Amino acid sequence: MATKREQVLDAAIEVLGTGGSRALTHRAVDQAADLPAGSTSNYFRTREALLCGVAERLEQRDHADWTAMHRRLGPLTLDHLVDALARFITHASTTDPTRTQARLALFGESQAMPAVAESLQRGHGRLREQAIELAAQVGIGHTDAAILVDYMDGAVIHRLTGADHGKDPREALERLARALPGNRS
Repeated sequence: MATKREQVLDAAIEVLGTGGSRALTHRAVDQAADLPAGSTSNYFRTREALLCGVAERLEQRDHADWTAMHRRLGPLTLDHLVDALARFITHASTTDPTRTQARLALFGESQAMPAVAESLQRGHGRLREQAIELAAQVGIGHTDAAILVDYMDGAVIHRLTGADHGKDPREALERLARALPGNRS
């Protein structure tokens, strides 16, 4: 069960992801969370604090999804890695696009708010390191794994904007992963 703070942040993600950054106000979050007026302000006094909280909550939810989607037994293979990355792309762009849209709105906000940029970078860095650790298990080095993660970021954005809507990301991921040094088979 979510805490009230998490309830506020989840509502903020919903507001930000469906209405964009201009729609995100303390009052709008209170309404979306079905909480009394002023509740959001009790947890996050400023807009910047709310946006930092959203960035951190997005990371928590992404980490939970990543863990749930990729729990499995046995050694990791390149095919398993590609499947896992493709599932994550599909999830981020179709199962929970509101959350991904909220993250994109945060990137815009981060241009004027260094604390938001730091929160986003910290969260992205942690998720990136998880992907790099998985890639290392199949012989993909740090630099090459970062290329896979960058591709994933771009694929999610393209799918959200309709450029690759409905296209299975697995084929391109597999071609890219197999083209990386040490993975030609």
